[in-house]
Amino acid sequence: MAKKIHIKKGDLVYVNTGEYKGQKGKVLEVLPKKQRAIVEGVNLVSRHTKPNNDYPQGGIIKKEASIHISNLSLVDPSSGEPTRIGRRLNDDNKLVRYAKKSGEEIK
Repeated sequence: MAKKIHIKKGDLVYVNTGEYKGQKGKVLEVLPKKQRAIVEGVNLVSRHTKPNNDYPQGGIIKKEASIHISNLSLVDPSSGEPTRIGRRLNDDNKLVRYAKKSGEEIK
């Protein structure tokens, strides 16, 4: 069974470690079974492709590869700094994510 993931598609995240440390990007896709996420502009790899409908010329294409979610932190919506995530019930008794630094709810 896959572990609960604190990051969702569309979130703004900060990279904690690795070659891309310090960069921020938007999450394009989350892979819960592999505990990985694809972040816009982070962990770029070169793909050699044959000509096809998407790339009529073919050639070398830069593409985002997945990065482990333990290396990502969500960005606090109020301060713009990386923060940890908590879960709590809001006024409507719905479980929502909130930033631990500011206490602000994450949409």
